[in-house]
Amino acid sequence: MLITEILERAREPLYSYEIIPPRRGGSLDDILRIVDDLAAFRPPFIDVTSHSAQESFEQKEDGTWRRTAKRKRPGTLGLCAAIKSRYGIETVPHLLCLGFTREETEDALIELQYLGIENLMALRGDDHGHVNPMPPDRTRNEYAVDLVHQVAAMNRGKYLEPLADTKGTNFCVGVAGYPEKHFEAPNLSWDLERLKAKVDAGAHYITTQMFFDNAHYFRFQEACTALGISIPIIPGLKIITSKRQLQVLPRVFHLDLPDDLCAEIMAADDKHVPEIGAQWTIKQTEELVNAGVPCVHYYIMQSTRHVRTVVSHMQKM
Repeated sequence: MLITEILERAREPLYSYEIIPPRRGGSLDDILRIVDDLAAFRPPFIDVTSHSAQESFEQKEDGTWRRTAKRKRPGTLGLCAAIKSRYGIETVPHLLCLGFTREETEDALIELQYLGIENLMALRGDDHGHVNPMPPDRTRNEYAVDLVHQVAAMNRGKYLEPLADTKGTNFCVGVAGYPEKHFEAPNLSWDLERLKAKVDAGAHYITTQMFFDNAHYFRFQEACTALGISIPIIPGLKIITSKRQLQVLPRVFHLDLPDDLCAEIMAADDKHVPEIGAQWTIKQTEELVNAGVPCVHYYIMQSTRHVRTVVSHMQKM
């Protein structure tokens, strides 16, 4: 079922989750144990992240190109298929621009269609400042809007090369939104224009970057509406579980943490920090649900321990 259909049919608040594949050489069973825990809360869908290929191209003496690629976290598509098959839970694989050619993306989309996976998240991916040379027979999507255009074209039955007897796909495309703006954007207005371009290209819903002050989300939502963005906007939340995250999260995700949350965590014993983080997320969730958001999305990565506290509380209300 498409994410947009899930949101439209919901008769109660929805809670979704985002996990990451195991590291290269890790066990699939470890991830499935996480999904076992989540399945008890009847998640409408689970996002599975992807990482840019660690790849390089080099030109050989005969002028041809040799490509080598290693992925730190393999198996996004396979993990999505395994979750959907075993648990009947819709999955949302993350597809990236950086590290993948448009030809590889098309292959991935065809594979997703074969697997019956109808939803995906279109992202640029982390830019580490290095772009490998592109062989002459390959092309790349530079930005998420380009990836959305490619998926939208396939939904219309248009592939990279003319193919006989092709049928259009039916992917529901999610894109990222940044309530505190993307760190590369000069200002929020400019960032919102880029988001509007992704919506106009064919995106069906937005999931936000994590935030810890709901005022950011509500201002973002109002700004999107004023710009003519009318697709669902799913707020993304994360539970703080350690004091170290007070420095790591702002540095990695370019966000602000509220003064009172920081003060409470710094004054607490280390063992009480997860409880403080969970209670803060409960308050955020309650306010968002009362405001009528269609779904709350939790960035849990590889542990369900603390999100169980939050969602258990919400489902008892």
